Amino acid sequence: LILVGGFVQLLAGFLAFRKYDHLGGAAFLTFSALWGSYGATKVLSAGFTTGSVAFLVLNAFLIILASSFNVVLLCLTLAMELLTVCFLLFTLENLPLPFEIVVLSILSVICFYGAAASLTNCMFGKDLLLMGPPLLTVQSSRKDREEPLPCVCPKSHLTSGLRTIAELLNTGAVCGVPTDTVYALAASCKHPQAIEKVYRIKDRPQEKPICIFISNLEQLRAAAPPISPLLWEFMENVYPGGIGCIIQKGEWLKKLGVGAGYSRVGTQDSIMIRVPDLTVLVHLIDMTGPLAITSANPSGEVDSTHHDMVIRRLGHKLEGVLCDGESDEVVASTVVNCTRIDESGITIVREGCIPAGKVMQIFEKVKNRAV
Repeated sequence: LILVGGFVQLLAGFLAFRKYDHLGGAAFLTFSALWGSYGATKVLSAGFTTGSVAFLVLNAFLIILASSFNVVLLCLTLAMELLTVCFLLFTLENLPLPFEIVVLSILSVICFYGAAASLTNCMFGKDLLLMGPPLLTVQSSRKDREEPLPCVCPKSHLTSGLRTIAELLNTGAVCGVPTDTVYALAASCKHPQAIEKVYRIKDRPQEKPICIFISNLEQLRAAAPPISPLLWEFMENVYPGGIGCIIQKGEWLKKLGVGAGYSRVGTQDSIMIRVPDLTVLVHLIDMTGPLAITSANPSGEVDSTHHDMVIRRLGHKLEGVLCDGESDEVVASTVVNCTRIDESGITIVREGCIPAGKVMQIFEKVKNRAV
């Protein structure tokens, strides 16, 4: 039990550091060392009385600090204080076994919950398992509390905020924007250099294509792409929403408003197009024209599910972030290859927020109607 507890503390400490929680990480790693020392003492029966007293004092300061972070960390430091008392009593050969069992049981429950919460919240980028609010807050002046933002960060519910981001995009800037799934990086299709910048910001491999977002299906109809009735029917059933369709690329994209960015979106032969189901983003696209879009995260890392994540991770490389709070989803869109829809049907390229089974159900329904 002691060895398992030490390992759990190490894991929780590592995850806390990954989330930039340096106090939490340091506390968990310190407690992991204490678990190890306690286990070694039990095995070797060595005397650590002085060290136990020193750690009682050290942990008292950690208790005060933990109370300004969250309830789980506070409970953990309190439990570690009790464990240190067990440590001290054991070295004095006066430790009641029932007391030791109760303390270790309480500590184990807190450790496993803390590690599970850290792992879950780190994986999904949001607080799915609650850690509790801080019990102590340090009052400071407004000037001290507000850190300068690395880029322009207007609110999405303000018309002026939407105009600010639209103006930036129209001048060739790269901005973080909310979507109906997770946050994304956006660049105007009229500015190929902005699309190139997206690749550099994300450290995205050049062979990975970037898709485009349009505001409605009527824009696509006006461009008159060579799309079969079956594909039109399928797109009418999945747009707007969290499904992107890969279709054949062609000169018709320039009629859509892609412009100079034609060669920098999609592949040589195909392009993924999506119509988002988010009012604020649809209005933004109406103001800018089609946008080149990719998820707002360093390549290979988890998606950003809040504008604060975008600002913290990439804000220093962006000109602006449209702040819209938490995203509606924790994963990106589902991508469907429709380039051979009439010959062999559709293929799920990436399963995202819309399950693959549901997509296939929609396709079968459309196909049966067309027969």
